[in-house]
Amino acid sequence: MPAIYEALKRASSFLKERGREARAAEILLLHRLGKTRSELLADWRKPLAPEDWEWFCDRVTRHADGVPVQYLTETEWFFGRAFRVTPDVLIPRPETEELVAETLKRLKALRDGPVRVLDVGTGSGVIAVTLALEHADCEVTAVDLSREALAVARDNAERLGARVRFVHGDLLSPFLAAGETFDCIVSNPPYIPSQEIGRLDPLVKDHEPRLALDGGSDGLEVYRRLCRDLPQVLRRPGLVAFEIGEGQGRAVAEILAAAFSSHADIEILKDINGHERIVLARIDTNGLYGVNAGA
Repeated sequence: MPAIYEALKRASSFLKERGREARAAEILLLHRLGKTRSELLADWRKPLAPEDWEWFCDRVTRHADGVPVQYLTETEWFFGRAFRVTPDVLIPRPETEELVAETLKRLKALRDGPVRVLDVGTGSGVIAVTLALEHADCEVTAVDLSREALAVARDNAERLGARVRFVHGDLLSPFLAAGETFDCIVSNPPYIPSQEIGRLDPLVKDHEPRLALDGGSDGLEVYRRLCRDLPQVLRRPGLVAFEIGEGQGRAVAEILAAAFSSHADIEILKDINGHERIVLARIDTNGLYGVNAGA
């Protein structure tokens, strides 16, 4: 069997030849061996066990063929925690961490005491679980149309010790029917226009669930559906926090403003790369507000 350094050298070269990131080989081997990078370097010249070599070769080949590393390890890190991910859920992105961070800032200023939060389209549960763990007074509910995604999200909540209520349903429908209201509605909905799905990286379009990607003809369909029902589900004062696609800020802000008859203080924020990524709306019972494009 090859030594660790030799196995990594072979795998990295193979991935580069196939147009993949060479670093993926190290991620896969670290996961398989359960080691830190420093521990791996300390064992640099030790031979791999036959079963580890077989597993490693299989996963490297599958990644070269287009399967995302996160689905091969069933792991992605978010807000400093390891979350389980499967092909039933979208792989969490760093930009969504920014959505969570901005939501947390505003939740702490929204009101004293418990805050009822709803995560719409929870997927792997990263938003719901993180808010529950980072904000002691959050009472978090998460909803998703996919039962398979909810199973993954429940598993993440249990493993990480987060108290989250999970509900199966389509967007806000279960809560309209039950007459439930929340202080904050947060969502990273599908926002990619249908016609653009085919142009995405094969790692995304061929493996991540289309339900979590496809935002309709202009990418705004789910925002319209959400905002149609938001006034009946959101308490006052309340907070709405959406992740958006590049260039969608103004359109989503206008949809929100129309839903709340201008009783909304709306911000459009850019992510660390300078792209529009977040729309935040503070909703009150009175006062006329505008739309502000943040930096």
